[in-house]
Amino acid sequence: MAPGLPIAMDRPHFIGIGGAGMSGIAKILAQRGARVAGSDAKESATAEALRAHGATVHIGHAAGHLADDASCVVVSSAIRQDNPELARAAELGIPVVHRSDALAALMEGLRPIAVAGTHGKTTTTSMLAVSLTELGARPSYAIGGDLDAPGSNALHGEGEIFVAEADESDRSFHKYAPEVAIVLNVELDHHANYASMDEIYESFETFAGKIVPGGTLVISADHEGARELTRRVTGVRTVTYGEAEDADVRVLKIVPQGLKSRVTVLMDGRELTFAVSVPGRHYALNAVAALAAGVALGLPADELAPALAAYTGVKRRLQLKGEEAGVQVIDSYAHHPTEMTADLEAMRGAAGDDRRILVVFQPHLFSRTQELGKEMGQALALADASVVLDIYPAREDPIPGITSALIIEAARAAGADVTAVHDKADIPEVVEGMAKPGDLVLTMGAGDVTDLGPLILDRLSQK
Repeated sequence: MAPGLPIAMDRPHFIGIGGAGMSGIAKILAQRGARVAGSDAKESATAEALRAHGATVHIGHAAGHLADDASCVVVSSAIRQDNPELARAAELGIPVVHRSDALAALMEGLRPIAVAGTHGKTTTTSMLAVSLTELGARPSYAIGGDLDAPGSNALHGEGEIFVAEADESDRSFHKYAPEVAIVLNVELDHHANYASMDEIYESFETFAGKIVPGGTLVISADHEGARELTRRVTGVRTVTYGEAEDADVRVLKIVPQGLKSRVTVLMDGRELTFAVSVPGRHYALNAVAALAAGVALGLPADELAPALAAYTGVKRRLQLKGEEAGVQVIDSYAHHPTEMTADLEAMRGAAGDDRRILVVFQPHLFSRTQELGKEMGQALALADASVVLDIYPAREDPIPGITSALIIEAARAAGADVTAVHDKADIPEVVEGMAKPGDLVLTMGAGDVTDLGPLILDRLSQK
């Protein structure tokens, strides 16, 4: 067994091993020498990647998938209590470990950077992972999406730094003790777990309180929710960043350059300009957060800033899927109104005024649609035309009266051109009828809308 591997996790079984967070932990454990096994609902490229690391991956959930000698069962908050493998673990007396506890154990003895916030966690974590790798720091990392390069969401590195997303959705980020914590923004989301902004603030305060003595909180100076959190947090060294005049790392200029941008910051009394290889103001600000965090950890700003240009994207974060018949198809994970607005504004900046932006949007979760459906519709008004699918339920049961119609009505009230499509299979034909050469098509949402990109491209190729 490799040094540093928690004994209780030398033979782990993951329920839902193909999930973004779960698969990363499983990969790192496999790389550290654990005998990893698990199950997932369907076959996927992630399952194949895990098998390549030596893991046993079963498709479907069944009690028989759980080996009698498993040392623990790892679950996320999405796993239901009636899962047959969970019931079998109880029969056998096998300990059940939450995903966050497993990740916290992996970070023990290292120098963790934990990236939190309602939006932007995956991108910022990825920027740090790529730039630190570029500098030769050999970090470990666990990311909620697959990097364009090296094409993985997790790695056990030989260095002392561990970069990880810190998920606030179920308060699991309270388990971590980072040396540097990043808070990108603070908004009300995950309505099944948080009833108010006060609960959100309390949760983020608890997270900030977990920073080790002598550590640093890197936090946005632009976002009102983050500024309020800064006012509430005491006893922690704080470094603010952003375009606000009082930011410690102040963004002086963001210059769009097609699908890239150049950023100039004022840091420690001097100006520093560097490239960001993805479009959009929000991604530029994420890069500045990554820069501030790396410097807080002791890395030279002059070396880290140019290394950030090595980050070229994460799958599902404005990822170009291809081009056919003069139409580019791009995939966006945006599912909260703030994210939707940011990605649509980024695309508008990259496309200019001469190209139309068409959106295929799939709402994610009934609870989120219930609380934010109006704002989602208003965000879609930034597109030239949109198609809205039925709600992707994920882990939720339907809520009576909550449908995509809430979003569509709000979008039309905001002057948007919106069409409802209930059958996903109809989307390629619908998009073919809408799209013209020069258009940008965004498939948008956190559900299986991502599967539509290749189908749309195939249909366009026959045009």
